Amino acid sequence: MNYVTLGKTGLKAAQVSFGGIPIQRSDAANTKAVVDKLEQYGMNYIDTARGYTVSEEYLGAALEGLRDKFILATKSMARDKESMAKDIDISLKNLRTDYIDVYQIHNLPEAEIDKVFGEGGAWEALKEAKAAGKIGHLGVTAHNVDALKKMIELHGDKIETVMFPYNIVETQGHEVLKKAKEMGIGTIAMKPMAGGNLDDWNLALRFIAASGVIDISIPGMGSPEEADRNAEAAEHFSPLTQEELAECDRIRKELGNEFCRRCNYCAPCPNGISIPNCFLMANYARKYGLADWAKARYDAMQYHAGSCVQCGACEKRCPYNLPIRDMLTKVADLFGY
Repeated sequence: MNYVTLGKTGLKAAQVSFGGIPIQRSDAANTKAVVDKLEQYGMNYIDTARGYTVSEEYLGAALEGLRDKFILATKSMARDKESMAKDIDISLKNLRTDYIDVYQIHNLPEAEIDKVFGEGGAWEALKEAKAAGKIGHLGVTAHNVDALKKMIELHGDKIETVMFPYNIVETQGHEVLKKAKEMGIGTIAMKPMAGGNLDDWNLALRFIAASGVIDISIPGMGSPEEADRNAEAAEHFSPLTQEELAECDRIRKELGNEFCRRCNYCAPCPNGISIPNCFLMANYARKYGLADWAKARYDAMQYHAGSCVQCGACEKRCPYNLPIRDMLTKVADLFGY
């Protein structure tokens, strides 16, 4: 496993490490099996969040006796000081630890930056928790490049890590991430597999490693087999060939920008539709020639794309500004309802 220094934190992190979103769809036993694989391979950076439902609790149990082998990171959507202080204490309890290596402001949009960093904002609680020894380092995550740019420009002296989408089809943050690295800020790539839309794990992770602007990537791992696959890819970080660069271009043209990253920020749908799963089944049918298999699983879902009443609540929450209503209409047309 390759290790890099995560910016001015000084932490030595595995270049390919663990993203915790899928764990919330797992169970405690499977989480333990995944964590054991992470230890085996030396993938020592674990990312989770207060917003990932049971993820913190599952990981806390799985890390019993192993805490000192990992860099533990979590994050909160809290924007004010009181709410953030409360979330920090909940995270400590859930993760069964007395300190968290990296605590991050989760998914911070441009419009809320001044509030978070201003008087009575969440950043005050983070600074106080760091002074008290509850937190080692402070970071931010964002999905919008303008938000990331503003944070770096105004608060780059305070921020120790940033996490941002970066993958074969999403390189819009390249220049801002380059600036962050120049300032000594650790850079972390979320969505390295574009929300499961990239099939070649080896190519995807090598592309990020070769970018020059990312310290570590954190692909989501919901099973021991996914940990095996990521570890194998991390062992072969050779430069990309011209043929592989051409393949990256082909993938960009095929996917475009209008695709679901399965972050689930669109939830909950007032009509109960599992929006990411609708798009996932459509992808299986369209991309992989699994029409019958995908249709059977789509049929088994309690609510379907055709149940959308076009209220638009999901689109207001989507950090990628996807036209979800139009996309659901296409899924309904594909499957017939």
